[in-house]
Amino acid sequence: MSDSSKTTGAGSDTPSIAFADRVTRIAPSPTVAISSLALDLRAAGRDVIGLAVGEPDFDTPPHVKEAAIRAIHDGHTKYTQVDGIPELKEAVAEKFRRENGLDVSAANISVGTGGKQVLFNALMATVQAGDEVIIPAPYWVSFAGITEVAGGTPVFLASGFADGLKLSPERLEAAITPRSRWVIINSPSNPTGMGYSADELRAFADVIRRHPNLMVISDDLYEHLTYDGFEFSTIAGLAPDLADRVLTLNGVSKSYCMTGWRIGFAAAPVPLVKAMAKLQSQSTSSPGSIAQHAAVAALNGPTGFIAENNAAFARRRAMVVAALNAMEGVSCPAPDGAFYVFADIAGLIGKTRPDGKVIGNDSDFAAALLELAEVAVVPGVAFGLSPAFRLSFAAADDVLQTALGRIAEVIASLR
Repeated sequence: MSDSSKTTGAGSDTPSIAFADRVTRIAPSPTVAISSLALDLRAAGRDVIGLAVGEPDFDTPPHVKEAAIRAIHDGHTKYTQVDGIPELKEAVAEKFRRENGLDVSAANISVGTGGKQVLFNALMATVQAGDEVIIPAPYWVSFAGITEVAGGTPVFLASGFADGLKLSPERLEAAITPRSRWVIINSPSNPTGMGYSADELRAFADVIRRHPNLMVISDDLYEHLTYDGFEFSTIAGLAPDLADRVLTLNGVSKSYCMTGWRIGFAAAPVPLVKAMAKLQSQSTSSPGSIAQHAAVAALNGPTGFIAENNAAFARRRAMVVAALNAMEGVSCPAPDGAFYVFADIAGLIGKTRPDGKVIGNDSDFAAALLELAEVAVVPGVAFGLSPAFRLSFAAADDVLQTALGRIAEVIASLR
């Protein structure tokens, strides 16, 4: 057999594949990896409780599902405009006007296959080698990964538990350089659930005004999931003079319980929206037509279910925070929003498991929970702050109670 006839199948003569630098620069999403591992273990018969993924356990509202079925029967099963059907773009624009005070039209709207694609499009359209993206830590893992794929440099600004897990305007000011392209503000935050008040966002706006080349990504995915009277605000609504430098990212996944429908959207300056559409035309093209019609129904329809869901999330939040704070070596602040807690486990580092293994870091602790308690959480190192872990309380009360009991048993066994 000649060399030219060799295939890439298994075997010693399989030619090596030369991967692009952009692939070797990044790591797989740790949250996705841990969630996938938990699913694999469960499929193998293990009684694993997965608290690693950020996904509401509530079903998509009936009126949204009905709209999707209606879209199928009405023949809305073809390709659509690359970055969103007109009805959805207008519904998104109206949402931003109605709820956030943004002066936008459908021309300012970009719709993608989930919020992650919208973020990917924005960074790929604007970031080049040498550009810096300022990312407050703890951070959602994809902020850094996508920045690196785009050839940019993530600049991490870590804020610890003593700082309330939030960035200060002074630290933002000190981090800005002539190479700074974007700053990402995520409120309420994934992974911490901490939110910035209107006054704190105005202070960030004052800093940004002094740096005309700096743009802002405002990740607002959890805007409707807030607790204890926390009032959500977004920077473009508070500082309309910065509108030509702000991309406001949102979607239907979290508040509307539509993670699998894969619809994310943003409001942004028109030139940026057009550039993002050009990129999307060469990747996925349009989001699913049926999911887009379902999203129209979500944005234009009744929202009473959000308050009902939030009441359940608030109850679970209180239960989880109280239980974790009762465990020796764990300190867990109450989040302002989202459905995560981010717990400090500095008091557990250096302790030893019953099998003799030492908890040297938060990855070791997450491994101990998975191996000894069959509970999947995400170590803080994945989000840029250790030693800590993120736990999602978007699970049924009895599931959370079981998981918390297992975690407590593991911690009590450490010496």
